[in-house]
Amino acid sequence: MLPADTSSLSRRDALIQLLRLGGAAAGTAGLGFWLHGRSARPVPELALNAKRSHTVANDPQLPDMAIIQGDDPTQLARQALIELGGIRRFISRSDIVVIKPNIGWDRTPEQAANTNPLVVAEIVRQCWDAGAKRVIVTDVSCNDPRRCFQRSGIAEAAQRENAEVILPDPSRYKEVNLQGEILHEWPVLDSFLNADKIINIPIAKHHSLTGTTLGMKNWYGILGGPRHQLHQKINESLADLADFMRPTLTILDCYRVLLRNGPTGGNLEDVALKKTVVAGTDPVALDAYVAKAYWNLEVDALPYLRMAASRGLGTYQFENVRTQIMKLA
Repeated sequence: MLPADTSSLSRRDALIQLLRLGGAAAGTAGLGFWLHGRSARPVPELALNAKRSHTVANDPQLPDMAIIQGDDPTQLARQALIELGGIRRFISRSDIVVIKPNIGWDRTPEQAANTNPLVVAEIVRQCWDAGAKRVIVTDVSCNDPRRCFQRSGIAEAAQRENAEVILPDPSRYKEVNLQGEILHEWPVLDSFLNADKIINIPIAKHHSLTGTTLGMKNWYGILGGPRHQLHQKINESLADLADFMRPTLTILDCYRVLLRNGPTGGNLEDVALKKTVVAGTDPVALDAYVAKAYWNLEVDALPYLRMAASRGLGTYQFENVRTQIMKLA
């Protein structure tokens, strides 16, 4: 159920309060329930970027967003998939699956600059269970990739589950026309060009330029080249990347949240233990929800959300999407 004293709140306020309470849900038994939206997500323009879409069909009987809270990151990731219809809704036998965590920084899991390795490991395990042909874990790091992959714990966790861990070697980039409004020819790590399904697993954290870095900002990690130049028109570039790389599923790691001094972090005092995973098929709604709940940022402060919605990538009115909420005992 929702936190106490929410009966007079709007659906939107109730959702925000739930995520802000975060770790208070740990150890509390609860039942999942629906928050029914008043309208469906915007319908993408017919055939727009179809060759680059890794999405699955919308199912009106299933939620667009699942919010799971509890003590164990592995269980949170597993339950999120169950609530969204199960891994076989997203992954088919013989699929080549690319899992995209944030592995940008030479930081430990406790510093919350990279995705929680336990969440990554569980998604790898689930993909194998669904019969995937290959499961690849990769990212284009900002710091030295070998140190980032090792110190984050993600390389070890993924390899333990028999995933292929691919470091961003210069020989693996291909020049691609992203067909964006400002992004045209750009080097893209080839793993992202050869996948049947792509699962985006960002971590929720502060960003000094955009306010937050969440699901759509995580797509910077498919690019090589001088991507810092994209900060000059960061909102447009984020919308272009989200349009190019439409994921099968987004799983937002909010177990530990870097509330300040992101994206690199380093100070444990900037990290809040929220013990939450927010997952779903609408990447715009997920970004809008988490940005509002943790940083009180509305869509006017995050223009890329409005741009993405205008391209049919989702809705920033997160209170309108079908939402399943569960607190694990």
